[in-house]
Amino acid sequence: MLTTQYSAWFLPLCLLVGAGYAALQYAARAPWGRRLNYALAALRLAVVSFLCFLLLGPFVKSTTTRTEKPTVVLAVDNSQSVELFTPKNALTQATAGLARLADALRAKGFAVETRTLTPGRARPDALRFTAASTDLDELLAGTRAAYDGRNLAAVVLLSDGLANRGRSPAAADYTFPIYAVALGDTVPKRDLRLTDLAYNRVAFSGNKFPVEAELAFEGFAGGAATVELREGPRVLESRRVALPGGRRRVKTAFQITAPTPGKHRYEVRVVPQPGEFTALNNARPAFVDVVKGKLRVLLAGAAPHPDLKALRAALHTNDNFDLTLAVAGVAPLRPGADFDVAILHQIPALGGLGNDILAQVQARRVPVLYVVGAQSDLAAYNRLGAGLAVRPQGGQTDAVTPLPNPGFTRFATDAEAARRFAQYPPVAVPFGDLRLGPGAEAALWQQAGRVPTQRPLLVFGGPAGARRATLLTDGGWQWRLSEAVAHDDRPEAYDRLVVRTVQLLTQNARKKRLDAYPTQDAFNTQDDVTLAAETYNAVFERIYDQKIDLVLTGDSQRVRHYAFGNAPDGAPLHLGALPAGRYRYLARATLGGQPQEDAGELLVQNQPLEALESKANPNLLAQLARRSGQRLYFPAQFEQLTQDILKANYKPVISSDEDLKDLINLKWIFFVILAFLTAEWAIRKYSGSV
Repeated sequence: MLTTQYSAWFLPLCLLVGAGYAALQYAARAPWGRRLNYALAALRLAVVSFLCFLLLGPFVKSTTTRTEKPTVVLAVDNSQSVELFTPKNALTQATAGLARLADALRAKGFAVETRTLTPGRARPDALRFTAASTDLDELLAGTRAAYDGRNLAAVVLLSDGLANRGRSPAAADYTFPIYAVALGDTVPKRDLRLTDLAYNRVAFSGNKFPVEAELAFEGFAGGAATVELREGPRVLESRRVALPGGRRRVKTAFQITAPTPGKHRYEVRVVPQPGEFTALNNARPAFVDVVKGKLRVLLAGAAPHPDLKALRAALHTNDNFDLTLAVAGVAPLRPGADFDVAILHQIPALGGLGNDILAQVQARRVPVLYVVGAQSDLAAYNRLGAGLAVRPQGGQTDAVTPLPNPGFTRFATDAEAARRFAQYPPVAVPFGDLRLGPGAEAALWQQAGRVPTQRPLLVFGGPAGARRATLLTDGGWQWRLSEAVAHDDRPEAYDRLVVRTVQLLTQNARKKRLDAYPTQDAFNTQDDVTLAAETYNAVFERIYDQKIDLVLTGDSQRVRHYAFGNAPDGAPLHLGALPAGRYRYLARATLGGQPQEDAGELLVQNQPLEALESKANPNLLAQLARRSGQRLYFPAQFEQLTQDILKANYKPVISSDEDLKDLINLKWIFFVILAFLTAEWAIRKYSGSV
């Protein structure tokens, strides 16, 4: 439709201007005939009138109408448990019924799409039940996100109701109708399975530690089962466990003497019995990191202070620390005391308090965390070369809260910890000139009120081979106390910050120029295994984008080769999913012309999540369907399901878009006008006009 920005009453004026211009041009006698004169006048009238018309801002308004079919998504739980525990005829009936449902709905004008737990496109007649875990909430919430703003009519959920990952779908709120189809078997199978292993993931060489196994059983009540503890092919211990009637679970425990330091893989296994449905859930691994001994930590203060109690409580949350407490003039440090890392609270202090403790720490050349407070001698601290220079302005202080530095990658601060940090009460820090030394990094910045700054609060630095850290406040006890009050006596963010600081100080005391490490203690077989790497120049400053070659060797002696670079954003090397076992890696890089290498181990464990529970949970599916206004179906009821969806009378969605296009922006109009003017000029020249 053609319309203008100004009133249509101006159109006669445009014609009048065109007519006047044509009359003025062609009213006089011409060397050509009258008919040609009228034709040229009409041509001039049309061109001038149209140019005037363009001044009115004409535009073309077009409307495009689209019809979007109602979409039904077939959300299929293609996990291993469905194929493992669903009777074969019922599973065949369900997949065939799903394909017929899709054909019937398409024939009635529906769009039908299939989504599964695994990425990629799927067809109802070509389903593969191979997913190693089940996250029904991700399947349904992902569907909601993928079809946001589209005509999603309903979701047909085909599942056994067994979710072993993610949030329970019963706790979520979905905005679309759910037609649930129940698979699986509600009749318990004769089965023995290990449901849980409890053990310390870190043990000390030569010490004994327990491994407690929980055994669940169906159909074997009154009998007994043989449970073995293995390390590789070797059986370390075997015992008979009674399976009493009236119960479904029993526990048994093994005592292991920790061997030489390193990562060790153990396995607890239930020997399969005749008539047992499956042996896939009869074994579970235990990965134990055996260390040489506890890390000896010296916590020393210039005077009694509530901060000392907060730091001690945080360190006691980790069993790997052996703590020694010393307070100048109250609980002196005995000469020759042995420790691996020191936390010096307000030492060096004004008046020389604690100088004897400082002397012993310096003599042992161990990593140190300095906690600066009101009693600290900042001039003496600056002479220690801890990676931070503090030049105060008189006795002024700032009141700040901790703010994680996103560029600090040596340990991560999760979103929950950052949220808790923001709720901490402000504490006093020295106000003045704060300067980081070469190679020093801030793990925490200062936030003054609501204003984030890049003034350091927690700094890691110091000379090569002698790691140092500095916390610029002695009010941390207020943080721990307020967090404990707000979170049911669980100040996890503060405790984790203290523990990680001490661990980082002692992690790499010899300051390797190439440091490669797995991003978590252990991976599962379905996880993407990742390794991170840090590289340093000759003065131990972080450098990036270095080429690193990695050789990974598994228990089977298969060797895998990788090459990657350590990007400034801290992105790790993705190795993908790996089979269960212990892997040794060797990383090599050339830094500043010098070859560097680092070695270590990573663990991948196999947890057969899909075999742990054989009894289907149709109640969950019925709850989801009922909450969305629908009902539960079974594989034999696909005809009824098809009829119910069609009876719901889901309608197409008709939408229209208006498109406004200014006439003056159409290029072809320019060429038409140019053609008219050229034609007039050519006719006049041809007919003898000057």
